[in-house]
Amino acid sequence: MDILSSGGNAFDAAVALSAVLAVVEPYSSGLGGGGFWLLHRARDGHEVMVDGRETAPLAATRDMYLDADGNPVPGLSVDGALAAGIPGVPAALVHISRRYGRFPLQQNLAAAIRLAREGFEVDDLYRRMAQFRLTALQNDMAAADIFLQDDEVPEAGRRIVQAELAATLESIARLGEKGFYQGAVARKLVQGVRAAGGIWSLQDLAQYRVVERQPVRGVYRGMRISSAAPPSSGGIALLAMLNMLSTHELDALDTATRTHVIIESMRRAYRDRAEYLGDSDFVEVPVARLTGMAHARALGESIDLDRATPSDALPGTASGVEGEDTTHFSIIDADGNRVAATLSINYPFGACVVPPGTGVLLNDEMDDFSVKPGEPNVYGLVGAEANAIEPGKRPLSSMSPSFIETEQGVAIIGTPGGSRIITMLLLGILDLADGNGPDSWVSLPRFHHQYLPDAVQFEPGAFDENMQQQLRERGHTLRPLESTYGNMQAIYWDKKTGKVTPASDPRGVGAARVGSLRLK
Repeated sequence: MDILSSGGNAFDAAVALSAVLAVVEPYSSGLGGGGFWLLHRARDGHEVMVDGRETAPLAATRDMYLDADGNPVPGLSVDGALAAGIPGVPAALVHISRRYGRFPLQQNLAAAIRLAREGFEVDDLYRRMAQFRLTALQNDMAAADIFLQDDEVPEAGRRIVQAELAATLESIARLGEKGFYQGAVARKLVQGVRAAGGIWSLQDLAQYRVVERQPVRGVYRGMRISSAAPPSSGGIALLAMLNMLSTHELDALDTATRTHVIIESMRRAYRDRAEYLGDSDFVEVPVARLTGMAHARALGESIDLDRATPSDALPGTASGVEGEDTTHFSIIDADGNRVAATLSINYPFGACVVPPGTGVLLNDEMDDFSVKPGEPNVYGLVGAEANAIEPGKRPLSSMSPSFIETEQGVAIIGTPGGSRIITMLLLGILDLADGNGPDSWVSLPRFHHQYLPDAVQFEPGAFDENMQQQLRERGHTLRPLESTYGNMQAIYWDKKTGKVTPASDPRGVGAARVGSLRLK
């Protein structure tokens, strides 16, 4: 809010917030990770997705995580420096600030630098994430020194100070991309990664570039949707599900049948996700076909209102729980500029490795590739050849920052949650179509199906006993979850009144704030 109140725009605020989250949420995002920033510039309607996704190192090979028998080595693509792709966040922050912001990069990074030097206090979420990844953090001295207390989970209230991260942020503030991808910081990164068993090179860092991509677009019940393009699977899968649902009269169905049809659309979209999607710079992704109505009608007509379709009865590769170790924010400014951004380092605390002298916690996004086509990753997701490892390639992602626009208003929405991101967005958009506001979108009960494993996951309380029985009678296998998931952040701008309504998921630790200015 300080950036906006002092005259910065939404893009300045997005840079500042991304950098701050890199400091205070090391379990979810950071300079050592990547993300997608969906931007809308109000003065000319320019809309673009800034792709700051990680890339595979040039020395990467498709079999790098397999043993002599061709089987994945447990943990190799998750823990340690070999699991790390080349980060995109620093380049994206520089790109957005310089091309779209009003303030100098130094000003946009100032708050993050201050927080890194002064520290932030450990809360319960931090402690849970650190406990989950304790062994991996203990295995890296630099990571343990920063994020643990005497090699154990820090006490609540302990201050995490990151002086070396502050210095790296200052280097970026002074020198732009060269402050991270070249020079002293780059040399420390490569030296630390290689000493820890990784394969980064100075060339990997020097040649990293963000990419501006056209968002994936579609229409559902008069709502114009813009969402993330490949290497995200989110926009395509989201539009595919909405298109399928448009072939059914959802409002005319009873609640159980409506839920059944939604689940079946999820199943079919995730089958296509696994079979066809990957980095569009390396493989041909049939975006038009997968988001077209002809494909949707064929899939929609294959849904039996009375029976679930077993996933093994659908052709193609499988897909199977992705984690919540990601972060999202939504921003709109007084001029109507808007940003939806989803950032990640993959698993909690990423690879749990910090190259000495940098303060940069490495991602483990290499696990988002198909380590071995047909074999599940750490989240159970299975992919095909389209997402196989290649040097310089970007792994497939589920991150789905999105805009939804109607004649009445604009919604800015997104969430962490791994493979469940897409279905959370689907349920939120359906709730918007039903006339509900952002407080409802972010808090409604959630359920999820991702083709394989062939089971419906659902939050506590999402389905009552009667609903569960009706779904079982249709042939669904149910998998109740022990805890809730996601941390959706949403904004709705009423174009007629100018009123802006933000909402933050009650499941998470985020907050919704609105300034004193009304939109023009």
